Amino acid sequence: MFGKVKITSNFWSRYRSLVRKEMIPYQWNVLNDTAGIKIEKERLNDEDIPSEQSHALENFRIAAGRTTGTHYGWPFQDSDVYKWLEAVAYSLREKNDPELTKRALEVIDLIAEAQEEDGYLDTFYSILGIEYRYQSLAGSHELYCMGHFIEAAVAFYEAVGNEKVLQAARKAADQIDLSFGPEDGKIHGYDGHEEIEIGLLRLYHTTKEPRYLALAKYFLLERGKHPDFFREQAAVYKGPAALSGIEKAADSYFQNHMPVSEQKTAEGHAVRVVYLCTALADLAATTGDREIYEICRRFWSNITEKRMYITGGIGSTARGEAFTLDYDLPNDTMYCETCAAIGLMFFARQMLRIEPRAEYAEVMERSLYNAALAGMALDGKHFFYVNPLQVNPASSLLDPGKSHVKPLRPSWLGCACCPPNLARMIASLDDYIYTVREDLILVNQYLASEAELEWKNGKVFIKQVTDFPWEESDRIEITNHSDSTVRVGIRIPSWSDHVALKINGINADIRAVQGYHILELAAGESIEALLSFPMTAVRNYSTPLVAEDLGKTAVSRGPFLYCLEGADNGDHLWTLRLPEDSDLEYSYHPELLNGTGVIRAKGKRAISSGSTSLYSARRSEEAEAALTFIPYYAWANRGENEMMVWIRE
Repeated sequence: MFGKVKITSNFWSRYRSLVRKEMIPYQWNVLNDTAGIKIEKERLNDEDIPSEQSHALENFRIAAGRTTGTHYGWPFQDSDVYKWLEAVAYSLREKNDPELTKRALEVIDLIAEAQEEDGYLDTFYSILGIEYRYQSLAGSHELYCMGHFIEAAVAFYEAVGNEKVLQAARKAADQIDLSFGPEDGKIHGYDGHEEIEIGLLRLYHTTKEPRYLALAKYFLLERGKHPDFFREQAAVYKGPAALSGIEKAADSYFQNHMPVSEQKTAEGHAVRVVYLCTALADLAATTGDREIYEICRRFWSNITEKRMYITGGIGSTARGEAFTLDYDLPNDTMYCETCAAIGLMFFARQMLRIEPRAEYAEVMERSLYNAALAGMALDGKHFFYVNPLQVNPASSLLDPGKSHVKPLRPSWLGCACCPPNLARMIASLDDYIYTVREDLILVNQYLASEAELEWKNGKVFIKQVTDFPWEESDRIEITNHSDSTVRVGIRIPSWSDHVALKINGINADIRAVQGYHILELAAGESIEALLSFPMTAVRNYSTPLVAEDLGKTAVSRGPFLYCLEGADNGDHLWTLRLPEDSDLEYSYHPELLNGTGVIRAKGKRAISSGSTSLYSARRSEEAEAALTFIPYYAWANRGENEMMVWIRE
């Protein structure tokens, strides 16, 4: 941790309170199968999806010998518990809670009991056959789960100083280090789903143990050198089925089709890609390796310039939850998994450690306020796995190709990676506001907060006073309480055309360097910067290479993308049009959807020409229509109805 940050934002304080008071207790009940809810399948009519119960904590009790039974659920079910624990850690960092601490310590005791004597930790194989561990890495998710445990352990240790959980994490990492690597007698391979690399790097940052850094680098750079690795394991595997048949997926699904150093585009499972990139960027930032940074830049450019949705979501197809090809961005069949948007934020955060480019912070902001935040309902107890840009409830019900696109957020999902991932991201949001580098401090997000940041031989205090994302200015008070000069970069938002800056009440010329205006404070100096950024409602257009969006526009204001919803605009949203000469009028409504901005415009609606034929030589007529747009994150909170982001112009 680079210091202490206290979030005071009205908008985000509500969400963080929701995590602490609603999400964490609710998810605890779900993980214990006491929530009394229906768990939905991600896709209809897929019998292979385990959705009768969570069983996640019961798996640990069985592995620990506290109860009897067998494993139930996905092989990666352990990670649900670990992400819950990580969210608890950040929540305790924000606010002490003795009861929550007690519950977390009980979970840590349970995890330690379930851990094998040599440090191996995975309830699937501990219950079903420890002799088969590491033999089916394409789908077993063993290292993935241990990576999430290590992340949770480091977060909990840093939050409350608990040594037991850190020692359990070190035991797990040491066991992995004994099992994998380039040396003779070790497994020359890696997990099917990247994550252990992130965990090992976090453990390295805390312990400074060089073996963890070296092992993370090995996993990252070994990937793709031997594309047949997963198939060769599967050919001789005799153990319990983890994800049977996954080894038959294309090598690119695992980012295993060629060495990472040779990969030019983001291929395969979207979450795997951004977890890979997060670890690569962390490694580059930690070691100063420019070649690895160039790998990261290639991935970043391909994702954000050719394969990212306007909401900051990624993943164009349900088949493999994956990327497809450049500019293939369908709006009503895509995936845009919540975890993928969160993973893109992880990636952006690490890239800011390497180079102070505002584009990283802006993509982070775009994903945060749109694709990620849309993954949860306003009550904190209903969640999207898939975040579409166009929904027709009838299609979701009757079209097998769209059954993954849900018009309402379920209470829980058989594959429940997203809800606890959201909880840990929101609970740790204070880590995303600033980047403390050796040469300067970056103000990445406009978020009311009070920060005490470590800087060389002292501290730098930064206070942001703003009601962003609704307010159009941010007062940033900076005090240098160190004995050396500090440079502070304030991000200049690209979504505002008339940004203005005052320094200590005097107008200042903005000189943005890669999107940041740099201030320099001598030891003991204080500065008040007032950044004004008018947020007008604007139209956005895609490149004409995106076939689905040609001739359409998407409305935004500040960080928010807006959408049309049936609750305001009626059925058959695709018949609506926003004429080029229609004005966009913004207003804030404190009573709507916990307080939100609304954009209204005069539109047109295509209506039948009078013919009952499916096709006709006559063009449809149009009627006047009043259009109402709400922020994309807030849709599906008023019952089941249609939704659409891109509208014909």
